[in-house]
Amino acid sequence: MEEKLNILFEDNHIIVVVKPQNIPSQADESGDKDMLTLVKEYIKEKYEKPGEAYVGLVHRLDRPTGGIMVFAKTSKAAGRLSEQIRENKMQKTYYAITTHIPQAKQDTLLNYLKKDEKNNIVKIVTMADTGAKKAELSYKVLQTNDDDNALLEVKLITGRGHQIRVQLSGINCPLWGDNKYGRDKTKMSKNLGLWAGRLEFLHPVTKVKMTFACPPQVDEEPWNKFYMEKYFLR
Repeated sequence: MEEKLNILFEDNHIIVVVKPQNIPSQADESGDKDMLTLVKEYIKEKYEKPGEAYVGLVHRLDRPTGGIMVFAKTSKAAGRLSEQIRENKMQKTYYAITTHIPQAKQDTLLNYLKKDEKNNIVKIVTMADTGAKKAELSYKVLQTNDDDNALLEVKLITGRGHQIRVQLSGINCPLWGDNKYGRDKTKMSKNLGLWAGRLEFLHPVTKVKMTFACPPQVDEEPWNKFYMEKYFLR
């Protein structure tokens, strides 16, 4: 089981792993193996725990999105990590590849989003809409190419479902391979152009600042369109 998990860090309180793209964060209606189950199985096997191992899911990545996730191994750690998320003290940096180049080289996007539960899609709405939630992010263009693609660094100020995908589509810069929010259907790909490449938080027990970084599969589309490695050099 250990070979199936890319583990960046583990101690008695937390485990930090890399979620591959197209794997659910937790069990869903697909029945496909999910990260929460994989981590539980790994802990149960490694430590020969009877019964089901405790693992706290404190944040999620959309199924098509890959990158770094932290799981709690105790309820105390789960509570403290969740508190950091509520207080916006856990910093997540994403790398996004868009099918158009944004007009502004860097900007902050502020919208109100509402989820259409029936169709599992999130829409930009007005602040007055019932159920509308504020969504804010900042982005910076890192690289562009001759195919009108851009590599962005994105930092979430709020954490809403599908937020990056919806807000970038809202400025006519949908993500590469996004068949849900993309307007350019010619750029389909098995990989969505979105990767959670950096995660920073305080250790829930020692309070030491922890920083983790991990690149996507740089030899696979669409990541091979840009020099990704430079952002992950030590």
